[in-house]
Amino acid sequence: MQNSTTTTPSGWLAFELSILHRLKFNSVAMPLTGDPAIGSYLKRRDIRVTSNDVLQSDWYRSLAVIQNVSEKLSDDDVNAVLEDVYVPGYKPLNPALRNWFSETDAWWFDNIRRNLDRLNSPLKFAVATSLVLAVGDYVHSFDEKTRELRQPLSNVFRRLWTNLPEPVGSNQNNACQNKAPDEFIAESTGELMFLRLPKAEIRTSEKDKQAWREEWMRGGDYFWPDFNTAMGGTFGQPVETKSQYLRLLEDALQRALHLTHWAVSHIETGFISAQEIADTIAKHRRVEAIYTKDFSELTGKKAVIITA
Repeated sequence: MQNSTTTTPSGWLAFELSILHRLKFNSVAMPLTGDPAIGSYLKRRDIRVTSNDVLQSDWYRSLAVIQNVSEKLSDDDVNAVLEDVYVPGYKPLNPALRNWFSETDAWWFDNIRRNLDRLNSPLKFAVATSLVLAVGDYVHSFDEKTRELRQPLSNVFRRLWTNLPEPVGSNQNNACQNKAPDEFIAESTGELMFLRLPKAEIRTSEKDKQAWREEWMRGGDYFWPDFNTAMGGTFGQPVETKSQYLRLLEDALQRALHLTHWAVSHIETGFISAQEIADTIAKHRRVEAIYTKDFSELTGKKAVIITA
């Protein structure tokens, strides 16, 4: 499993928005959304946003801010979600959490996943899910040397909840889907396809650091073999060679010919160059511009957006 779009590196979002603001479009399709913040910003511009995430955990994050226009968690909702979350049970529902968290933290995440089912609204469920995922990121931001600085996780959840911005309404019918990217591209409509390319690197046996999110969401790690089999050979999955990556990209672009404009966002790390991406795009459509932002001093990477 690989999904580098789950977290957008610091500074990338501002760069992406600065380029998208230069383009004229009233609707956008995003096959690999990952960080839903960009969809939320475009929604504020009254642009119709159709997002897609192959992972359920990312899909719920998008539902919370892109499709949601009014649902908020009440005090009673938060109390129900946090009820007895630190109380160990006889047996954990999701033993895979111990691969990612301490025993105490694993019980917290295990119990809160069960409590989420008490919420009476799918969008409230999505909002609460996004908060839990943020708590998990908070946990993983500490190491053994800084662990003593952590706050109790329920306190963190409440603090994140109180700082949530108000849901944003829209005159458009925004939608979030949970499909394979190739399937979404073939079925989507919109004036612009904003495609965040998946991480361009060779497949490794190491698990993605964000895989805990999907394992928490689905209640274990049992699903990965079937998931990887179903996604095998589709755009967005890990590859063995550079040529395989470019071939899968070319297949995805072929499916997107019905969309009027493209904006392709790429993180250049040295494995595949921006020029190679541009050459692949040029096989299907004239490249209009290549925008770059150098973050190499901070991250060793360069942000690239190619419009066509």
